[in-house]
Amino acid sequence: MPPRFFIDAALAAQTDMTLPEAVVRHVQVLRLNPGDDITLFDGRGGSHAATLLEIGKRHALARIGGRDPAEAELPFRVTLAQGLAGGDKMDWLIEKAVELGVGAIQPLQAARSVVRLAGERAQKRHAHWQALVEAACEQCGRNRLPAVAPVAGLDAWLARQAGPDADPGARLLISPRAGQSLVSFATEHRQGLLDGGVTLLIGPEGGLAPEEEAAALRAGFTGVSLGPRILRTETAGLACLAALNAVLGGF
Repeated sequence: MPPRFFIDAALAAQTDMTLPEAVVRHVQVLRLNPGDDITLFDGRGGSHAATLLEIGKRHALARIGGRDPAEAELPFRVTLAQGLAGGDKMDWLIEKAVELGVGAIQPLQAARSVVRLAGERAQKRHAHWQALVEAACEQCGRNRLPAVAPVAGLDAWLARQAGPDADPGARLLISPRAGQSLVSFATEHRQGLLDGGVTLLIGPEGGLAPEEEAAALRAGFTGVSLGPRILRTETAGLACLAALNAVLGGF
């Protein structure tokens, strides 16, 4: 398949476009030449076939062809509300969640989060995560960019979930103490999840504190488990996404 590139600007068929500097660098790394085919998408849905016309040291020109409306989205919407993970775990998790079809990601500062983000540092990490989303969409064939929300405190976010601004659809708290499994819940409520979507709340390393789990349940979350094994935080969300794909038809 032709290499895919995200363009943060509206694309129009049958026009010539000067490619952004970041895309030019990528074109050069791939050693593409004038006349090579590429695919461009702007995150708004669909993609465009394109042909490289010129490649210079710092510029490249492409002719944009017709729009292909095909999509690679899940038949349901899932938001991953993820407690901040340390090291490179959060980067890896976001990249793989995009590949598995997540619709939105909400990073959360929880009591047991080993990393603390605020101010300029949080803004830089947010921009970094958005770039990871773009690259993951280029790789996996998605034409719509999942939204990454700014880091929020868990307490403030849960307060919103208990009010009129709550995320739509089912809200699930992933907890080893829950009595019902995620798969049994998804099977039982399959049509509701397909229609309304689902939000998954997952704690950081060490999980959510007992008072945080209690607050989530008061905010309308339903506790579900992933079986008898305790999964790492960077594994749990991906396991949930894979399970929902299998039950709801994403695979």
